[in-house]
Amino acid sequence: MLSVMIVSGNLYGQPPQDEYVIIPDQVYKESIKSVLISRAGWELSYPVIELNSSEQVSLNFDDLSDDIKNYSYTLVHCDENWYPSGIQEDEYLEGFNNNLIYDYALSSNTYVSYIHYNLNIPNEDIRLKLSGNYIIKIIEDNDDEKVVMTKRFAVTESIVSVEAKVTRPVTPPYMDTGHEILFSVLYGQLDILDPFNELVVRVCQNNRWDLALNNIKPLLVRDGIIEYTDHAQNILPGGNEYRQFEIKSLKNQSENVKNIQYVSPYYHVELVQDKPRQKNVYFFNEDLNGRYFIDIQGSGKKNTDADYVFVHFSLGYDAPLTGGQVYVFGALTNWAIGNSSLMEYIPERKEYELTLLLKQGFYNYEYVFVSDRTKVIDPFEFEGSHYEAENDYVIYVYYKPVSSRFCRLVGYQIVNSLRQ
Repeated sequence: MLSVMIVSGNLYGQPPQDEYVIIPDQVYKESIKSVLISRAGWELSYPVIELNSSEQVSLNFDDLSDDIKNYSYTLVHCDENWYPSGIQEDEYLEGFNNNLIYDYALSSNTYVSYIHYNLNIPNEDIRLKLSGNYIIKIIEDNDDEKVVMTKRFAVTESIVSVEAKVTRPVTPPYMDTGHEILFSVLYGQLDILDPFNELVVRVCQNNRWDLALNNIKPLLVRDGIIEYTDHAQNILPGGNEYRQFEIKSLKNQSENVKNIQYVSPYYHVELVQDKPRQKNVYFFNEDLNGRYFIDIQGSGKKNTDADYVFVHFSLGYDAPLTGGQVYVFGALTNWAIGNSSLMEYIPERKEYELTLLLKQGFYNYEYVFVSDRTKVIDPFEFEGSHYEAENDYVIYVYYKPVSSRFCRLVGYQIVNSLRQ
């Protein structure tokens, strides 16, 4: 097995310092693991809540440490592109915008010690006054230089409605590989003078902001309805169903798990070697659209009873690819590429390998190639793309009249490529 070590201590990345740059969805501290954000009560939902409702956004994460940290949070209101809006805090929230995270618990009977933290927003300390995009910024010791993470969520007003469908593209070269997302915005009594500039629409595949239709313009505007049905601009690659594995139990091997072994002082899980499938015919497999959830067999306290194990990935390939790098990709890597998700080619075994430290649960993932020249994340080299693939398409409708200083999220809809 590959030699690995658990990261400990207080190592931080470098978050952006300029308040007028895009705020990424990113984790900066290396000891932070299993970061999940969703609507409270439904861990596989997208982190979008209704303004002035009882709904909350729930942020959960672990710190692989024996020491309870002094973590606090602030909220930043953003525009449709995730730039800070620049408005005053009292315009978008009530309460104090610098609060401690009080909800935490120590791991129980695990080989890897950690502390689990939970934060729900809004809460008794902070309430939201405006719709739009928001950032939760977690810092340590009330020190702005110690940024732990910045996580995105959205707050919507149900002012407009969206009617949408996903179809097979009608024009080459996307007929066999893409999805066409056609939709209309029914704006009712919303006072829109210039729909081409006052409305901004984003369509995100599986809520991934890096895989989205941006700058979409209406094809037709008529009384109360704005149609976004341009066949040329509304296409995204369909991709493939994600690969998956389950490690809820360390006693029984599930599908795609080759071996489970305890090598003191930690457990190691070796996955079955994967193969490229870009030339394979499409095969439907129910997946989580790249996400994961934490779970442990035989316990009702998964947040603190689930252990961390070293998971060994391997991708068979006859020779190393040139001009770029290969990564394991998905929510398990925070939809990001970096040294922690970079695979190494082992010539004697003719395979790419990577080891990740993951909490027990159920995981989706894929393999991507990133060109040294373009830096584009390309899953098609290994996974292929099919019009039959199942995806969620999350549609965000933002409204910013000329006289306004901030952007509101006035509509939100999810349409699935198979279950419409």
